[in-house]
Amino acid sequence: MDLLALADFNLVARHGGFGRAARAATRPKATLSRRVAELEAGLGVRLFERGGRDLKLTEEGRALHERTGRLLSELNETAAAIAAGGDAPRGRLRISAPSLFSQIAMGRLAAGFALEYPEVRLEVTTDDRNVDMIEEGYDLVIRVNPRPDESLIGRAFLRDRLVVAAAPALDRPIDGSAVRAVVRGSADLSGDWNVITTSGRSTIAIDPVLSLSSMVMVRDAVRQGLGAGRLPLSLVSHDLAAGRLVAWADADEPETSLWALYPSTRLLSGRVSAFLSYLKKVFPSGSPDELAAFID
Repeated sequence: MDLLALADFNLVARHGGFGRAARAATRPKATLSRRVAELEAGLGVRLFERGGRDLKLTEEGRALHERTGRLLSELNETAAAIAAGGDAPRGRLRISAPSLFSQIAMGRLAAGFALEYPEVRLEVTTDDRNVDMIEEGYDLVIRVNPRPDESLIGRAFLRDRLVVAAAPALDRPIDGSAVRAVVRGSADLSGDWNVITTSGRSTIAIDPVLSLSSMVMVRDAVRQGLGAGRLPLSLVSHDLAAGRLVAWADADEPETSLWALYPSTRLLSGRVSAFLSYLKKVFPSGSPDELAAFID
């Protein structure tokens, strides 16, 4: 495959037309058109739907652009770094992160990374859904307890666990009656909480008096003494140490892990590698205490 023609195709696809691509690259429009036509002839497929005011990618063209555009960018960045006599990461880095981690840590984390790597243009979006990294153009995603996915690889960089916490003034019922509870969403609206105490496994009957969509809101409501809540240890660690909250028990649930993932089919870029190294630097052991100390 002619790499020059491939680069011109991606240039046109990125700008959405031959004229815009020609103006952006200060190249003749006829040259770009000819190279794309040669690439189409060599592949035996049509890459653009011609006609009308807008140039649109065909299904084959979209697939080619998604799979080769970023690789060509990485090749250009590598060549530029070598020519400059160094390998400092540069270019855009798009990350998707879950809402709770974004609220409590991602702003400071992103700022620290940007200060350390000023030539990387970091873009972070908050999303709890499983984004399509290739289709939506993400370089890295942070996910909580992700399901096995052969298309993604990465590593866990933080661990956390849930604890049942309450304000000191709220007494835990000793006769088995239900305790007022602040819950997240609808998952805890019915049923008891399974917990682990120093005496072993047991349950806490609950009466959900407030349902909120965010763990930060749940913590704030629990602080007010409205009821008990199941909360990440990292989020209430300082409250427990200061006596604003007390821990009744550990939730009898698997540990929560935060993973940094990237596509297994993509070469690991310098930007992604730098961010993974930065996560390791900030959270060397990945413990709840480290996260609690970071968000203090």
